[in-house]
Amino acid sequence: MISFSRQNGKLSVFYNQLKILEHSESSPMIMLKHGKESVDMYRGNFFISDEIDETLPLVSYLLGESYSEGRGVSNLTFSAEGKTFSLELSERDGRLHLCFSPLPEPYNRLFIRLYADPLECVWGCGEQFSHFNLRGKNYPLWTQEQGVGRNKETEITQIADRLDRAGGDYHTTFYPQPTFVSSRRYFVHADTYGYADFDFSNPSYHELQFWDVPASIVLSGKPSLLEVVKDVSRFLGRQQTLPEWVYDGIILGMQGGTSTCLQKLERVQESGMKVAGLWIQDWEGEKYTSFGKRLRWNWQWDQNLYPGLDAEIVRLRQRGVRVLGYINPYVLVDHPLYEEAARLDLLGKRGDGSVYLVDFGEFDAAIVDFTKSEAVTWYKQVIKKELIDFGLSGWMADFGEYLPTDVVLAGGKPAMLEHNRWPGYWAEINKEAIEEAGKQDDIFFFMRAGCAQSLKSCRMMWAGDQNVDWSEDDGLPSVLTATLSLAMSGMGLNHSDIGGYTTLYGMKRSKELLIRWAEQAAFTPLMRTHEGNRPKDNWQFDSDRQTIDAIAYMTDVHVQLKPYLMHLVAENAQEGIPVVRPIFLHYELEPFLSVKDSYLLGRDLFVAPILEQGAVRREVLLPDDDWVHLFTKVEYRGGRHTLEAPLLRPAVFYRKASSFAPLFASIQ
Repeated sequence: MISFSRQNGKLSVFYNQLKILEHSESSPMIMLKHGKESVDMYRGNFFISDEIDETLPLVSYLLGESYSEGRGVSNLTFSAEGKTFSLELSERDGRLHLCFSPLPEPYNRLFIRLYADPLECVWGCGEQFSHFNLRGKNYPLWTQEQGVGRNKETEITQIADRLDRAGGDYHTTFYPQPTFVSSRRYFVHADTYGYADFDFSNPSYHELQFWDVPASIVLSGKPSLLEVVKDVSRFLGRQQTLPEWVYDGIILGMQGGTSTCLQKLERVQESGMKVAGLWIQDWEGEKYTSFGKRLRWNWQWDQNLYPGLDAEIVRLRQRGVRVLGYINPYVLVDHPLYEEAARLDLLGKRGDGSVYLVDFGEFDAAIVDFTKSEAVTWYKQVIKKELIDFGLSGWMADFGEYLPTDVVLAGGKPAMLEHNRWPGYWAEINKEAIEEAGKQDDIFFFMRAGCAQSLKSCRMMWAGDQNVDWSEDDGLPSVLTATLSLAMSGMGLNHSDIGGYTTLYGMKRSKELLIRWAEQAAFTPLMRTHEGNRPKDNWQFDSDRQTIDAIAYMTDVHVQLKPYLMHLVAENAQEGIPVVRPIFLHYELEPFLSVKDSYLLGRDLFVAPILEQGAVRREVLLPDDDWVHLFTKVEYRGGRHTLEAPLLRPAVFYRKASSFAPLFASIQ
């Protein structure tokens, strides 16, 4: 029910008694602006500024109500200086929809302020790595490289900025989404893929800025935060379940040729490690740059580097080990797939009609134009022929966030409006290729770039390219924040590269970091390692026997959790409850509202990983319930506890009343 109140010169708008908008002459809810943007891209890092030359606060308003097709519609018409702008409010399917009239000339920026409580918490906006509770900062929503370090105050970020323009910031992300959840028990989603900026820094309002007027802004209130989160994915879409084989062990990232991979597999299996798959990212060939080892972006089997791999895929599958690969939405210049796509006119163009080549760091690649139906069909055929028919059981569907804003696309829309949507196109192509091949129960892919469309198109995300360190903004701690933010945005399946990826400026992965990362990953839906961009600089899963044994041990724990994990993934698919959850989804109390260093795996496992180098103890705040330590079997009541947490004994607890308690009790 929509209602209005006029008091003390203020107009307040309520939805089901929840105040959502507040307007006065001194603080108007709508402002129009005219801006001229400047967009500069360097290897996936975007530098965006906006020069505002005209601002129009819409002070006066007129309230009207009408009825359309049996439903009530309220209209607010705002005006100032002879300009008018209308906002329509209506209820559909138990949610409030705000729809807008076109912007009057010459304005091209819409600012709308939603009412806020000073003590309110806000979560979501896609995948955010630095902050879980978003209050106090603004969040530009633009898909791009997450950046190295992601904190302008740190030395690593400053070096990355100085040498490579690649430092990132607290808000830079592969997966922005114009969706947030409020502790006042509602969510907001803006139906737009244009550039947006959600500013939560004012105590009294949330200011949402749009460069493209949304088709609608949707608000849904529920009696609990858990019900709100479920409704996000009910509205936007839900992920499918995963193939059953992914729970049967770890997926080991390895590369370097057929014999190298087989030798690594044999060594770890001799130690008893349960291996579900080999993720061989260089199956299509390798390419070296100053950044480190890269890949040859021509999505066809490199028979020189991987002789006999086709036969080994069959043999390994018979032994219960799958082989996974890699692909992205670009094709390497002067290679067969590029030549074919260029001949068929399937590539993005420059204004002069030439093929648009993107600099990916000492090599160029072209953009397959997903706004062209022939290009979509062709690329799905590439996936079906070169990956699926070859025998791969999955792959990393990388990138998606690089679309230049000056590329000319066949669909006719400006690239500024297609940029944020591109990861969704890419996800849909992978999903449809698998479905058309009839392999949806056997094959899955995982992505780092995302958008609102990803919820129904991508069944597994991964957290991107973390530093091989302990930093809060871009190391091991950041993957928890990222996963919890995605959970509040409706995306319930996420994992990370065990050990991180980015190895630059003196960073090197340590043995301790790798094992601690594996401890955390064991309590997620998927375990997968990565060698990093400079494998020889990093400690690897097979660097010594103790490491092999440690990762084998955590993998055993993960495999023993298979019935529980399958239950959680099915629950996410059916009800939209994320697998990794903020604690407050089940214990909706103030002390848990900003917690980002602990989480619930489902309803019944409380996980508090070690996130600091050298730490062997962990302080936890357990919810008010009866808990049992998963490894020591000691019982605890809710409250603050300080525990010993040496390697291979992380602070993980199961709920004593859980129906899965016998399974948890059996884990050794």
